[in-house]
Amino acid sequence: MSWSTPPFADLLLRAGRIHTLVPGLPPQRSLAVRGERVLALAESAHGLDGLAGPATTLLDLPAASVLPAFDDTHTHLIAAADSAHDVAVDSARSIAELVALVRARAERTPPGEWIRTAGHWQELNLAERRFPTAAELDRATERHPVLVLRGVHNQALNSLALRRCGIDADTPDPVGGRIVRDAAGRPVGHLQGGLALIRPQLPVPDPATRLEGLRLASHAFAATGIGTVRDANCSPADLAALQQLRDRGELGCRVRVLLGTLGFSTLRQVDRLLDEMAAWEGAEDDWLRVWGVKFWLDGGIESAALDAPYCPAHCPTPGYTGQFAWDPAELEAAVERVVRRGRRVGVHAYGDRGVRSLLDLFERVQQRVPGLPPGTLVMEHGGLADPQQRRRAVRLGVPVTVQQPLLHDVAAVQAQYWGRERVAALFPVRGWLEAGAEVSAGSDYPVGAFGATHSLYGLTTRATVDGVLGPEQAVDRAAAIALHTTAAARLNGESRLRGQLAPGRLADLTIWPEDPTTVPEQRLDGLLPSHTLLGGRLVHRPA
Repeated sequence: MSWSTPPFADLLLRAGRIHTLVPGLPPQRSLAVRGERVLALAESAHGLDGLAGPATTLLDLPAASVLPAFDDTHTHLIAAADSAHDVAVDSARSIAELVALVRARAERTPPGEWIRTAGHWQELNLAERRFPTAAELDRATERHPVLVLRGVHNQALNSLALRRCGIDADTPDPVGGRIVRDAAGRPVGHLQGGLALIRPQLPVPDPATRLEGLRLASHAFAATGIGTVRDANCSPADLAALQQLRDRGELGCRVRVLLGTLGFSTLRQVDRLLDEMAAWEGAEDDWLRVWGVKFWLDGGIESAALDAPYCPAHCPTPGYTGQFAWDPAELEAAVERVVRRGRRVGVHAYGDRGVRSLLDLFERVQQRVPGLPPGTLVMEHGGLADPQQRRRAVRLGVPVTVQQPLLHDVAAVQAQYWGRERVAALFPVRGWLEAGAEVSAGSDYPVGAFGATHSLYGLTTRATVDGVLGPEQAVDRAAAIALHTTAAARLNGESRLRGQLAPGRLADLTIWPEDPTTVPEQRLDGLLPSHTLLGGRLVHRPA
């Protein structure tokens, strides 16, 4: 007679409610994990006790609720990593408070070294409702160059930083941007789209600091319930750093990489990028994959392509309707080049003219390259999309990623440029779903704050820093959760791996002290998981 070892679990979890998101399956009470996969579930808290062996880890949390780990389908992990050691200024409510935060960092920074702020804050949250000037930043320090970032399109410099970058009254405006000047033509310190003038003067972080930033940032996402991020602008160098962290077993979340094309102007550059992607084949796993290539058709808050004129701060000229980042014909050729090489494409389109133009472009590419796999062509943002364009996207089989946290944080700024009515129409999530679109959700950090329940709160209430906008586009809690789980897994082509808790799926799950499906609205925003597990491994736990 032969005896086999009992199939013990590596982890046994007991909880009050385990929401599997499997249709028709009621909440379970226990879940077993072996290796990286879910082994079994049971409706009874003790229904899987027979799978517990001497080496099984037990998590007995009878008051907790469990959900699959959430995806953020459009964010910027690399930006979070790059700012992991920067000064956080989102708590400032006045220029004086922002200056004080910079001064505190200057007091422990060697003279001459750059001081940078993280980019997640909004000037309209300051009492002065504007950017600090160089003279005001000089009050923080005159011995350090200071770079205050806001999102990816705005920068403020102190006087030493302006000198380091060679920016003075004779410096021409950057292409597509502006140096804000006083009446005498002298720079006041605020730049729009000015990174090309600044970046050459910034120090390159040493590899160890870079990897530590990535480690911290990836675990910060996990601490909010995000288990997989789709980073919408990576370089090959970023990918190599992610690979190093993956190989060390120190990633806090899974990463799906879109290699970016910012600054590209030729098909030759696109071809080189595709060749670099080909070299990556065989190095992917469930932790780190290359999703595809990212392009930009129009701009964002300040330069989205709209049908009707608007007046952003950097372009007070009447009749301004935004701008395209690529010539549409050249972008079309680039997109076609990518899909003919078997790669997926995500294209930024934010304004209504941008959305319509992108769908025109996608339709022509589909006609010339028939039979593309579903999900090959993706619209990133789809910000202003009327019913006609939503129906077109469905007909063309074009998924869209939406970012309610972006709207939450920029609503006041955007309303100054576009008017409140157009801002209220941004991210028509209910309209997309009712049209039958493939929609998934993210944050667009650092423009919006990342976090599972923060996004759920916005999707279900349409609350913003400027009040509730477009309440008719709010969705219920179950639909909002699906956008970050089952729908997100479909976007990534991983429905058989993730998005639900079922035997054979990856054991990617979040454990919550209160149930995100039922917690009162006023406690949903800011609710954090006690634990986040990826492949059955704890990547976030109570301190």
